[in-house]
Amino acid sequence: MLPNPSLYMHFPWCVKKCPYCDFNSHPSNGDIPQEAYASALINDLEKQSNDLFGYQRFATVFIGGGTPSLFDPCQLDRVFEAIDLTADAEVTMEANPGTTERFSFSAYRSIGINRLSIGAQSFDDEHLQVLGRIHEATHTAAAFQTAREAGFENINVDLMWGLPQQTTAQAMQDLSTAIALSPEHISWYQLTLEPRTEFAKRPPIIPVEPILAEIESEGLALLESSGFERYEISGFAKPGFTCAHNLNYWRFGDYVGIGAGAHGKCTSSDPMPVQVARTNKAKQPRLYLQRATDIDINPVIEDALPLEFMMNALRLVDGVSQELFAQRTGIDWHRIDEVWSNLAERGLVYADRCAATTMGMRYLDTVLGEFVN
Repeated sequence: MLPNPSLYMHFPWCVKKCPYCDFNSHPSNGDIPQEAYASALINDLEKQSNDLFGYQRFATVFIGGGTPSLFDPCQLDRVFEAIDLTADAEVTMEANPGTTERFSFSAYRSIGINRLSIGAQSFDDEHLQVLGRIHEATHTAAAFQTAREAGFENINVDLMWGLPQQTTAQAMQDLSTAIALSPEHISWYQLTLEPRTEFAKRPPIIPVEPILAEIESEGLALLESSGFERYEISGFAKPGFTCAHNLNYWRFGDYVGIGAGAHGKCTSSDPMPVQVARTNKAKQPRLYLQRATDIDINPVIEDALPLEFMMNALRLVDGVSQELFAQRTGIDWHRIDEVWSNLAERGLVYADRCAATTMGMRYLDTVLGEFVN
């Protein structure tokens, strides 16, 4: 029997599109149709639950964007009334420090959100300007304190490194400032220039490889010495505070995606063999509101499943068992044993489990390249 799935809810509006952002986000340019969007989410969830997933309860919920902290808690509460959660469900919402004055954190906490992810990105005002952020460094600390006062005991801080012209000292100052806030979780990830972004069109000057390697090495050491365990490529947590929602992704679990541009994954194993499909919704908010119950379903062909699985599982420091590979893909491990053994001989993966070594994580694209065909 498959475990309880996760629910991803996408809020597509933001105040301003950041030049590095490749997520489905759209500047609001006025009023946001909050009530209509909440109704669309409810209909979307009901349709997928009944027709596609057939699940009853969700183990985790993640509200991403865009800027979900622009979402009226009263309208969000309407959506929550339609969601059946497990008793210990993790419910996360992303929050932008530049919009936290719109609604109170206490209101979000009262409707059942029990984990916040605050998008700091940097604590250097000059870097924040280059990144196109609408907040200043002091706003993040203020938002964090307000969240604590509202009763949030599980807070993540999102932080980027390898920023345009960033020095190692500046990156370590950013990280030290985040650690000083004493969050339960830190997402520390490298800036990448994604296609179809402003940074891709007008690339900024980013640090050269030796500096990037130095930032990563010193940052990993600082996080470890500060009590944060690296459990995923860019995920660092205090004991007991790993992100359950993201773990479900990396373990190739199922999740329902609702909202404009949301993606999902569903697995059918009755009847055998295992069949995996990806789902996606209309990206434009206007189109989504018109046809919230429409869904594109794209079956994953069997030959593509090893790569799909590895792209997720190999992000985890401890990886997963070889048995989980067979369980989630329906493919016997022996099918990929020759490729895996070759990678193990090169020191990129472990021979006894589905996990990348430290070197393998550094060169993960090389490892994944072996599963392309």
